[in-house]
Amino acid sequence: MKILDRYILTTYLKTFFSVFTILMMIFILQSVWVYISELAGKDLEIEIVLKFLLYVSPRIVILVLPLTILLASIMVFGGFSENYEFAAMKSTGISLQRAMKSLSVFIVFLAVISFFFANSVIPYAEFNFYSLRRNIAKVKPAMAIAEGQFNQLNEINIKVAEKSGENGELLRDVIIHQKKGNISGNFTVIKSKTGEFISDDTTDVLQLVLIDGNYYDEVQPKDYTKRTKNRPFVKSTFEKYIINIDVSQFNNIDFEKKENITKQTMLNVVDLKTAIDSLNTKRNNVLTKFSETMLQRTNHHTLNLNYKLSELDSIIQKVDVLKLYEERKMIQLIDISLNSIKTAKKDLNSRSKTMLNSMVNINKHIVAFHDKFALGLSCIILFFVGAPLGALIRKGGIGLPMIIAILIFLTYHFIGLFAKNSSEDSSIDPVLAAWLSSLILLPFSIYLTNRATKDRALIDLDSILIPLKQLVTSKSDKELIDIIQISSEDSSELDQFENKKLIDIVKNFRQFGLSLNYKQTALKILNSRGISELELKMGGNLSNQTYENALRNYIDFKENSKLALILNLLTIILGFGGSILSNNEFQIIGQSMSVIAILSLIFFVVVFQKTTSNQSDFYKLLNIKFLTNAFVFIILGIPLFILYRIFFIKKMKEDLLKIS
Repeated sequence: MKILDRYILTTYLKTFFSVFTILMMIFILQSVWVYISELAGKDLEIEIVLKFLLYVSPRIVILVLPLTILLASIMVFGGFSENYEFAAMKSTGISLQRAMKSLSVFIVFLAVISFFFANSVIPYAEFNFYSLRRNIAKVKPAMAIAEGQFNQLNEINIKVAEKSGENGELLRDVIIHQKKGNISGNFTVIKSKTGEFISDDTTDVLQLVLIDGNYYDEVQPKDYTKRTKNRPFVKSTFEKYIINIDVSQFNNIDFEKKENITKQTMLNVVDLKTAIDSLNTKRNNVLTKFSETMLQRTNHHTLNLNYKLSELDSIIQKVDVLKLYEERKMIQLIDISLNSIKTAKKDLNSRSKTMLNSMVNINKHIVAFHDKFALGLSCIILFFVGAPLGALIRKGGIGLPMIIAILIFLTYHFIGLFAKNSSEDSSIDPVLAAWLSSLILLPFSIYLTNRATKDRALIDLDSILIPLKQLVTSKSDKELIDIIQISSEDSSELDQFENKKLIDIVKNFRQFGLSLNYKQTALKILNSRGISELELKMGGNLSNQTYENALRNYIDFKENSKLALILNLLTIILGFGGSILSNNEFQIIGQSMSVIAILSLIFFVVVFQKTTSNQSDFYKLLNIKFLTNAFVFIILGIPLFILYRIFFIKKMKEDLLKIS
């Protein structure tokens, strides 16, 4: 390995592992915050808590790894550009691709490792994480009672308004729903003003002592047909009521116990492939069986399909068959048909929900299968986004690169999240959903790499704005621009002027409203009188450079402001129009107009920035700080740009006359 490759790789690895460690700590702390309700008040051993964090970490890695690659790439290559290290490399003939060579090998290796990580480590961790969560949920249920919501404890469902005491054993406003035997439903309700948990370390019984309350119990008849009619109940009051809760099963939890749990995140690619095939086969079998059942209900098998109509039967074809029956029988036939249709419709609706759920499950497995491969590709793509982007922005450190990296990653992440959610009901193909975010960033990475290699700006706005400005530039503005290039007829009267007057014409011909030809003719006369252009230039009399530059800025301001005005009006009209149409049953047209309005607003902001830049350069020539003196105008100029433009065109034209 060459010294340069070793230097780039070492610098990148230091930044990569530093960023990865910091981001992992942040995301793990965020996970602790998310699952704090499951861990708090359980008196768990430190070993169990560490296992919990260990099992949750792999799912965090698949989020942190792409972000780390993106951020580290921007920081490292931005630092190289900021410190002119890339300039030194380019001076020796080393291109950006050559500088990225060693890192590209490392990133490809990292992508392969990420696949095996996603295929082996994550399924194992997810399985253990899910099992551990279920086991933790069973620990010390008395301490797990949350205020303001129902909590399940064996056969009772308890809700308390407030907990107090050293261990939360004192309760206020207690409501209990208690099951009765094997009968489903909560028919016993107990309510008390206060309560207290009393425990004994020597027994596995937890006592719940209720004070000053009511007892309500519905009496269920043995005959289930009578349960929907009269519902007798027993109601009583009590000063003290004790409920014993067996907590032996809760205090002897095996945290290493593994249950037979199957989720798509717990499977590797082989298991996912098998599961997808199995689920598809099962779904197809259910559909086939259901279709056969629906077909059998039509009694089509009882029909004589070989029956041929006679000439007499042809008469029947031309009349309404129902009218051949008596009114009573006709009504019966219609009722039978309607009931049959209602039943079929009900079955179809019920089955459709089941089939939708099965399709959602299949799509989730397909997405999980392709996600394992897409992770590796995303690492490579994000590297080729971050590295050239860092070279273009020429900014290292943690500030700006962090902002840019987060914005890009959030865009990447939310596109993937939206696509995967949409794929559940097959709105988007699940295979495409898994790859969509990577496919969108792929052309962006190619574009950035190409721009960085050619050492061009990130976005060439002039290629877009110049054609637009040419469309809106008036004839008078074009003539004002071309005044430097075009010529007019010679004027013999210049021969009569003194040298001082001729020099004044050469220097300030624009202020006099003269064409370029007057300047050229005056120069010829001065040359014939022994005054050369070099002599005039050395004396600062060949041109009024301050005025020339100010005039150019003024013309550019007029052009840019005219384009900005059009974009401003377009944004307002399309924005309001789109909003009105969207609220009046023209949503497609309204949404389209709103999208165009947003794009127009973006271009307006860009062009508006150019107009203020023209004004700033203009007033620098007059030794005036424009951004300080015109701050209020700039703020008001965005919504009231038409007034802003009129005011400054007039003012800048007047200020031109102040330049001598």
